[in-house]
Amino acid sequence: MATKSLSPGRWGSSSGMNGRDREERRLAFRMTAPSLVLMALVAAVPIGYALWLSLNQYSVRTAGLSRFVGLDNYVAALSGPHWWAAFGQTFLFAGLSVSLELVLGTAMALLLNLAFKGRALLRTVVLLPYAVVTVVSAITWETMFQPNLGLVTNVLSTLGLPGGDVIWLGEHGYAMAVIVLADVWKTTPFAALIILAGLQVIPAETYEAAELDGASKWQAFVHVTLPLLRPAIVLAAIFRTMDALRVFDLPFVLTRGANGTESMSMLAYTQLRENRLVGEGSALSILTFLTVMVVSVVYIRFAGGNIREVAKEEQ
Repeated sequence: MATKSLSPGRWGSSSGMNGRDREERRLAFRMTAPSLVLMALVAAVPIGYALWLSLNQYSVRTAGLSRFVGLDNYVAALSGPHWWAAFGQTFLFAGLSVSLELVLGTAMALLLNLAFKGRALLRTVVLLPYAVVTVVSAITWETMFQPNLGLVTNVLSTLGLPGGDVIWLGEHGYAMAVIVLADVWKTTPFAALIILAGLQVIPAETYEAAELDGASKWQAFVHVTLPLLRPAIVLAAIFRTMDALRVFDLPFVLTRGANGTESMSMLAYTQLRENRLVGEGSALSILTFLTVMVVSVVYIRFAGGNIREVAKEEQ
């Protein structure tokens, strides 16, 4: 009985392809290694110096008055109430702002993806808030919510709506709301831009098939658009969460950290620059860095796996 021989061309090409893949990876590594080493040094040197400072107690007033204290600065930070208060407020801010930005960014991306006259102009206008410097944006929002003088408070008072007589930046809940609104206004266009890029790579044939199957617009959005947009939404969530956990400028300008709005980065700044506690401030900076890194690893571990699964399904 004749046996079917394996196709040497097919198997040979697969082996050759594997060999080419390995060569391409080696070439890619050799070409990117200098840049990677430079980036590692740029990141490692300040982090390493901050780590060393965090293990010491320094005096900026008396020259030479310093001593090695080991992990005492970390123990003091983790056992006190200030770090955990800033930790909670930072995650509250990140959760609220990122959630709103993803919802509004998705809606904005869907609108910008429609074909209509003046779409290019609208895209430019929508992206303008992201181009504004954060400090300038924060000063604008502070002015808008000034008692008796701000645009928002005057409009609310004129219309007889709640909040017209409230000192918005003087109470915790209202102050946090202003900080979140300022962040959402500025960075929602960034999320919309990433999600819009995801929308534009969805094949039109997918929607045509859904329409032939009798799917409504809403059903097509839920069962076609959202699943295919998941990688873009996850990517936007990763970038925005990492940025939100490092927030400093908005609470610094709007409230100076008063009324329970101090973030982790702002607490480290206060200890390091204003209180002149170099060791303690450096320890808080390292704790902030570790917090952001842990959240990044969790995101990449779980959300990154979902992105790979979607890519495999599309292939």
